[in-house]
Amino acid sequence: METSMKQGNSLLHNKVYMRVYSAFATATFGDWFDTLAIQVLVGYRWHASPLMLALIPVAMALPSVLLGSVAGVAADRLNKLKLMRMCDLLTAILTVLVLFAPGMVWLLPLLVLRSSISTLNVPAQQSMTRSIVREDQLLQATSLNGIVNQGSKIAGPLLGGVALTLLSPHWCILLNAIFRVGSYLLLLSVKNIHTEGELPAAQTQEERVPMGMMWKEGWSFMLRSRLLLHTMLFGLAGALAIQIIDFQFTSLFRVISPANESLLGWIVAASGVGAVAVILLLGKLKLGTRYGLRLGMGYVLIGGSVGGLGLLQPGASALWVLLFGFVLGIGNGTFFVTFNYCLQKETPPHMTGRIFGIQSTILGVVMIAAPLLGGLLVQMAGPGRIFLNFGLVQVLLGLAGILFGRLLWPEAKPERGRTAVEHSS
Repeated sequence: METSMKQGNSLLHNKVYMRVYSAFATATFGDWFDTLAIQVLVGYRWHASPLMLALIPVAMALPSVLLGSVAGVAADRLNKLKLMRMCDLLTAILTVLVLFAPGMVWLLPLLVLRSSISTLNVPAQQSMTRSIVREDQLLQATSLNGIVNQGSKIAGPLLGGVALTLLSPHWCILLNAIFRVGSYLLLLSVKNIHTEGELPAAQTQEERVPMGMMWKEGWSFMLRSRLLLHTMLFGLAGALAIQIIDFQFTSLFRVISPANESLLGWIVAASGVGAVAVILLLGKLKLGTRYGLRLGMGYVLIGGSVGGLGLLQPGASALWVLLFGFVLGIGNGTFFVTFNYCLQKETPPHMTGRIFGIQSTILGVVMIAAPLLGGLLVQMAGPGRIFLNFGLVQVLLGLAGILFGRLLWPEAKPERGRTAVEHSS
């Protein structure tokens, strides 16, 4: 399929992708200002308990459970560009409303509404990426997306920490709304997209299929694909372990360094540095199909750093926090690139939105149950012990992925694998 976007070997020559990528980068960068500001506002200013802190990710995950699969169908069926524009604009409006939340009773419903919009945006963005780049550029595109996600963890927390020092959490939240408007304006500059993999006849046929049937086809395809199913289940197992403690870093740092509000920002920034470094390295390598080795190594590094943080005592040096954060970022970057590359490569273009919608639904279920359990456990046993225990669980999962990788993710011959995908299309 020849398109006007097949120019050059580098994605830098793909003008449509670069504009969409720039919009994605702008929105992601703004999200980190917002995320840190809300955690500082709730944890340090409102003095919320670990259980109340756990309600924040629950509020953000609930829409993914209810709407994730439907959002994936919408991303495959509707105009992806218009969907992304609408999401940016509505997110900006809801972020402004978050500024006026006087407490948790108002904050949580607003986060639910805003997360509902993001549930539509994620599969649309992933499906757009799959459509406007060639298959041989998927690793490059996944790496660039990963650099944005992780790179924003460096600049976002650092600048957010400055803003929190000089101003207030509300200013950081307002900055997120401004960045979302900037993302919307960038997407407005994208015109006349002809996406790869969408032949007119196929598109017409897709439009005739009822949305319910498309939803069933997405789940059926994922359940029939041994490789995709194992990837989803492995991601689910790891997410259960990590999400239990993910929103309890504030609880841990209130014990380690109760007077240092910026410590959360520093570990996120250190994590971003580690992740960007490993993503840049992976972007120059051929990942192949040895998914188990890289997914497992990602979990081992994540678990080891989380367990190490759990061993830190009150008054511990910030250098240890930065070191563990750096290792955490290396593990996170390794897992992120491998996981998303696997889903992109092993899914036909016309199914991409639905597969990422299913992934969003699965992760949403995890993020409802795990943070609540984590809040209860931290409240009962203290953050240090919980971080240590679930860090060890993550390490064991990673070792299982490495040891049984060839069984769970069998290597496929390129020609036969390609033919299977084409027939399933």
